[in-house]
Amino acid sequence: MTESDTRATLPELGARVRAWRARRGMTRRQLAADSGLSERFLADVEGGKGNVSINSLEAAARALNITLLDLLQDAPRPALARLLGLLARLDDAQLDQAHSLLGATFGLADAQGREQRIALVGLRGAGKTTLGEQLAERRGVPFVELDREIEREAGTSMNEILLLHGQAGYRRYERRALLRIAQEHAEGVVMTTGGSIVSERETFELLQTHFYCVWVKASPEEHMSRVVAQGDLRPFHAGDGAQMSRGAMDEALEDIRRILASREALYARADAVVDTAARTVKQSLKDLERAVPAPLALALENR
Repeated sequence: MTESDTRATLPELGARVRAWRARRGMTRRQLAADSGLSERFLADVEGGKGNVSINSLEAAARALNITLLDLLQDAPRPALARLLGLLARLDDAQLDQAHSLLGATFGLADAQGREQRIALVGLRGAGKTTLGEQLAERRGVPFVELDREIEREAGTSMNEILLLHGQAGYRRYERRALLRIAQEHAEGVVMTTGGSIVSERETFELLQTHFYCVWVKASPEEHMSRVVAQGDLRPFHAGDGAQMSRGAMDEALEDIRRILASREALYARADAVVDTAARTVKQSLKDLERAVPAPLALALENR
């Protein structure tokens, strides 16, 4: 956050504290007494001058009988608040069902064309690039790699994007690239994505809105053997595959297991799953072709 961003944020935060205090019918003195913060400090905060810490904000939020998130985010519209209250009662499976129903009912899922844009998700070493290139050739559509399109969007390399703009900047370019690819390839495309895209809720939802997602999965051991063969173990932090000791190999395999375990529920939200474990490329390609909707030309022929 830049200095100008901070100057703009403090008055907004102060206004929210003041608004919540008014909504609760509390004087500043009452809020000070209930929160343990000084009245002078609260006056500075509400005036947009206070350099407030997270601990101070949490104390003020507790005294106002709200959460810290309530204090930091914009209040939702009344109708949206009612909907959020209903959704909060659902489990993950029900939320996925509700997402699909809302998208289909109100046209939010970009259903027209979505099934012709195939996105392969999964950890490196699953075979996304190999299968993606061959699937695109079979379907007669372009093949793109999201990482390369992000670099194109930013006009520089992935390393430079992260160095200059950090993760937040990288994700902004990622979302822009996703929208551009969806617009440029309305009639079909096969795209591979980075393994961590499912960990970014907003980005993954954008991906699912515009692309038919397939989780290309493999066993941890197969992920390991394939990335070692590629000579690049990022992000498994085990060094040069050609120089790795047995201990480093074991550590890298444990990293892969941990990453897969932490993302499994997210990957499983894809529209389809293709398991490449103990399968040849030819067999996996057939599995993938069966898992995705028919190409546009074939779909039109069958109407």
